[in-house]
Amino acid sequence: MVIPPERLAPDVLIALIEAYVLQEGTDYGEQEVPLARKIDQVSAQIKKGKVLITWDEETESCNLISREQFKAGSGLEE
Repeated sequence: MVIPPERLAPDVLIALIEAYVLQEGTDYGEQEVPLARKIDQVSAQIKKGKVLITWDEETESCNLISREQFKAGSGLEE
């Protein structure tokens, strides 16, 4: 199930994004990207609809996935 970001309290949304960013691991780019900037980038992708917030009934957990991953996993076509 997709959860619209506006259905979440702002602090819950930020906590979800922060957990996702921290879970992604170490940044091996030429320059380390600050956590706040990564959170802003993911937040912008959510607002644009490129990243979706999903709820998994089986694991009872929220996940952030790309729209493409969601379409591939659900068999949806645009």
